[in-house]
Amino acid sequence: MQGNNRNRQNDDGNNRRGLPGGNKKGGNNGKRPVGNTIMYIIYGIIIVVLGGMMLGNGNEGSKREIDYNKLDSILRNRHQQKIVVVDKDHAEIYLTKEAWNDTSYRDLKRGNNTYENSFYIYKFVDIESFKSDLERISDLNFAHDTIGLAAEDGKIAPETLDRIRRDTHINMTSRENDHTWEKIAYWFGPLLLLVLFFVIMSRIANRQMGSGGGIFSVGKSKAKIYDGKTSTNVTFKDVAGLAGAKEEVMEVVDFLKNPKKYTALGGKIPKGVILVGPPGTGKTLLAKAVAGEANVPFFSMSGSDFVEMFVGVGASRVRDLFEEAKKKAPCIIFIDEIDAVGRARGHSGLSNANDERENTLNQLLTEMDGFGTNNGVIVMAATNRADVLDKALLRAGRFDRQIYVELPDIEERKAIFEVHMKGLKLGSDIDKDFLSKQTPGFSGADIANVCNEAALCAARKNKEKIEKQDFLDAIDRIIGGLEKRSKVITPEEKRTIAYHESGHASVSWQLRWGNPLVKVTIVPRGKALGAAWYLPEERQITTYEQIFDEITSLVAGRAAEEVVFGKISTGALNDLERATKIAFSLVAYYGMSPKIGNLSYYDSTGQGDFNFTKPFSEKTNETIDSEVNRIIQEAYSRAKQIILDSREKLDELAQVLFEREVIFREDVEKIYGPRPWNDKKEESDTEPTTTDGASVPNDAADTAEPAEKNV
Repeated sequence: MQGNNRNRQNDDGNNRRGLPGGNKKGGNNGKRPVGNTIMYIIYGIIIVVLGGMMLGNGNEGSKREIDYNKLDSILRNRHQQKIVVVDKDHAEIYLTKEAWNDTSYRDLKRGNNTYENSFYIYKFVDIESFKSDLERISDLNFAHDTIGLAAEDGKIAPETLDRIRRDTHINMTSRENDHTWEKIAYWFGPLLLLVLFFVIMSRIANRQMGSGGGIFSVGKSKAKIYDGKTSTNVTFKDVAGLAGAKEEVMEVVDFLKNPKKYTALGGKIPKGVILVGPPGTGKTLLAKAVAGEANVPFFSMSGSDFVEMFVGVGASRVRDLFEEAKKKAPCIIFIDEIDAVGRARGHSGLSNANDERENTLNQLLTEMDGFGTNNGVIVMAATNRADVLDKALLRAGRFDRQIYVELPDIEERKAIFEVHMKGLKLGSDIDKDFLSKQTPGFSGADIANVCNEAALCAARKNKEKIEKQDFLDAIDRIIGGLEKRSKVITPEEKRTIAYHESGHASVSWQLRWGNPLVKVTIVPRGKALGAAWYLPEERQITTYEQIFDEITSLVAGRAAEEVVFGKISTGALNDLERATKIAFSLVAYYGMSPKIGNLSYYDSTGQGDFNFTKPFSEKTNETIDSEVNRIIQEAYSRAKQIILDSREKLDELAQVLFEREVIFREDVEKIYGPRPWNDKKEESDTEPTTTDGASVPNDAADTAEPAEKNV
């Protein structure tokens, strides 16, 4: 179903081979281009320079602002080396070397500041008052020195007075700074930073949008192109199973390789092919195989890529996508998850809520089959919800073909196991037939996950090869969840769970259409306290008796609790939920109730999802409820009677399960004996379908699950 693991690394995004930015030849292997790095460095330098010009004043080093008292102390002690008035605004007071070492000025020595670049700043009101202050302090210093000298000598010579006057005079110089660039930065810096911010954000947005045209390229197509220079490395050999779907898709490739073979007879090449099926069945993988085999340009795009927050972008991208495709015709356009834009129009609960999506859909309809010509352009699409697509999209002339990609049957699962086991180190006990029987209802993606989980389980146990038990543990892990042996369960609860699971196994073993048992466990897994694994029968139609046996098996767990303990618990939540859905499907969908008759209220188109009313009356609703209740009650009474008839064997089976926590088919057969029905149902395991062969809805009565889990 799916390709080998070596090819899966080439699936997403700008891959290592062939996509923009990821080419091995001339590419940068995902690294940021050198040009972008240089531009960001330049942007950083500009921001730092502008910030420095706006915040700095051209001086470095330690600067401390002081008040007049501090200034007066410095000048009276004559610790100033020089005073520089800057721009008639403030003064810089530089200290002498002796004062620099004084502890009174240790605030200038913080960090790695040096004597040469440290000074005090004193801000004055005006320059004239500052000069007056300096002269006053000079006079005070002069008077102090002369008074002291006169007290010692009695008389001072004139030349001494002149010397004292020179020593006590406070010198002051001035400096005018050029603030042109600072003013420019102050006025225009914020504007430049704002412009720079928008430039950087625009470049980031362009890179995220994957285009070089900026905001104006938002309407351009975001499709990834695979052509002769690039390849997905996935071929039809990597697609296991899906024989019918693969054959139809290969015919599309043949259309493009040999068009004359079909047009010579007057035929026309189909315009569109849509792949429909459950998740994980290989729809996208088939498209990748087409891209690898067709040898023509292949445009790949997701439906969500058309939708943006801008109005009209989706329609613009559709136009651009088809214009590019026409230039490279013949080619293929692949739209994955097309239901994102292809939902039926006019079903929005709010007015105008779907305008943008509907405009995109309208443009897609026009491009696929409008007045224009798209010769040589084939549109492929994939979806899980074909029932919600617009009818105009599925009509002939647009999507001419619908290819159903269904869950694999037992032989296809075996082929898928072979594909995904290629890169694994397997033990000698691996049986692909056995594993394919153990995985009913598994898609290709699920089987790939089983193989990976098995490898992880083996590595966790330090094994050199993957053994059969590792695969079984992986299947149990995927179906039931991780074992939780650390969960605290009392002996009473454990015994109740043992009887509950034994009730399922006992009743299912004795019913004609009960599913074959694989194993039963009471070890908690995920949210389930216990689980029973069965292999559902492979059949194409299902009868009432078969479905009724399944309901009986589901309610047998609660019936065993009531018979043995005389009370019931909440452990049957999952059983009752499934039984109720199956019984409702019997009555409302399959017309198997005598009171309702041969009527079906199932809507296969999916359009009923948008309706707020039921397709039947309240009286019919009451009848459906009563019939569902009757069916479940009859099944419950039947399960109780079977348990009462085989009570001793049930006790023996529950005791074995209580002690060992896990029992297998052989243990049940040892107690109850072989099943009396010798048919081939235990050798096959694919899921049943409806009585008319159509696909079963998710909540249909005969939808089988590999495991029965009880919360």
